Amino acid sequence: MAGSRNRDDFCYRHPKTESFVLCQRCGNTICPECQVQAAVGFHCPDCAGVKKSGSLGGLFRRGSTRSVAVGTRPSATYVLLGIIVAVYAGQLLSGGLLTQLLLYWPPLTAIEPWRMVTTMFVHSQSSVFHILFNGYSLFILGTLVERLIGPGRFVTLFLFSGFGGSVLVSLLSPTSAVVGASGAIFGLFGALFVIQRSFGGANTQLLIVLGLNLVMGFIVPGISWQAHIGGLITGAIVANIMVRTRGEEPRRQRQGLGLVGLGLVALTVLGVLV
Repeated sequence: MAGSRNRDDFCYRHPKTESFVLCQRCGNTICPECQVQAAVGFHCPDCAGVKKSGSLGGLFRRGSTRSVAVGTRPSATYVLLGIIVAVYAGQLLSGGLLTQLLLYWPPLTAIEPWRMVTTMFVHSQSSVFHILFNGYSLFILGTLVERLIGPGRFVTLFLFSGFGGSVLVSLLSPTSAVVGASGAIFGLFGALFVIQRSFGGANTQLLIVLGLNLVMGFIVPGISWQAHIGGLITGAIVANIMVRTRGEEPRRQRQGLGLVGLGLVALTVLGVLV
C-alpha cells in the first residue's frame, strides 16, 4: 500500500535511516554508515568484528523483530570444541577404548541409545585431519550461528542435528559404525541457510560451500553422507521453528522443538524394529 513503511527496511543500528542493503552474513539491514566492504557485498559492523556499545542484541531476544548479531563471546562453541578435544585426547590415551564406548553402531541402538549423541564428540584416530576439519568448521560456523541465536538455542541446534544425523545412519546404513561431529556441523549449515533466507540474505556462497561438502560425502571413501544429510535436514527444521516462533511465548518454541525430538525418537524406534 502506498505510504506504508516496512521496519525491516531501516538500519538495525540507526532505526530512522532507511536502507535496502543487507549484511551478507546475518541478513541485517545496514545503512551506508554501517556498511563494511566485504569480498562480495557488505557486512554489518558486528559480523565484521566492529563493536559499538549498547547496539548489540540477540536475534531471538524476546520481543525482537530484527536480526541482530550477539556481541558476546560464543562461549558454547568454545565449550563444545573443548569437549571434542578432551575426548580425542582420551581416545588416544585409552588406546581406542573410549572410541569403542562412544561411537555409534546402529545394532546397539536398542541397548545403548546414547551413542547416537555421544558419537558426535568422537573422531577418527587414524587421521588427525578428521578432527582438525570438523573443529575448524565448528569454530567458523559455530561462532557465527551462536551469535545469531544465543548459546542455549545453539547447543540445542547442535545436539538435535547430530542426533538427526545418527537417525538417518540407522535407517539407511544400519551396519555402519560412525564417528564425528559432521552431522551436527551440517545442521549448522542448514540453520544458517534458513536464518539468512528468513531475512532476505544472499545464500549463493553458502549454497556453493554446502554443495561442495555434500558432494565430497558421496565421492570420498569413509565419509557418512547419511549423517550429513540427516544433520542438514534436522538443523534446517530446528532453525525454521526458532525463526517462526521468535518474539512469541517461549512455550511455543519448546513445543515445536519437542515435536522434532519426538519425531527423531520415533524414527529411531522404526530403525530398531526394521
